Amino acid sequence: MPQIQLTPAQRKVHRAEAHHLDPVVLVGGDGLTAAVKKEVDAALKAHGLIKIRVFSDDRSSREAMLQTLTDELDAAPIQHIGKLLVLWRPVPEKQKVADEDRMPGPRDVKVLKFSKRGGQKPEVKVVRVLGNQRLTPGGQVKRAKVLKKSIKKSAR
Repeated sequence: MPQIQLTPAQRKVHRAEAHHLDPVVLVGGDGLTAAVKKEVDAALKAHGLIKIRVFSDDRSSREAMLQTLTDELDAAPIQHIGKLLVLWRPVPEKQKVADEDRMPGPRDVKVLKFSKRGGQKPEVKVVRVLGNQRLTPGGQVKRAKVLKKSIKKSAR
């Protein structure tokens, strides 16, 4: 996969954003293994902009690692300063999965409480009712009734 091409202005913005970041992936003495590539890919999916610390003293090997990561992971090289590599890739949109077994969430219900004297305004109270609760005719929130199983039926 080809790497992403950025303009110098875009690269400058990403460098400024990465300034306060800590390295999320550390490359040890084994170099660029499949596990390291997998972690870098996961970090790019989660964050978009990441720093990688390489514990190698050879600058040419670090440059080769940066080029390999950008080519294989479809990322843009932002910066290589010392033993730190900065990569950027746009974060993919997360798709929401519709869960059919999902229960209804909390809802806010207005409860009117009329006074016994006729000349006053009714008291308006907003009550939050959760999925396992019900509202009584008196305006109180009660939990849903739990159906109890028979002891005789469960013994069979």
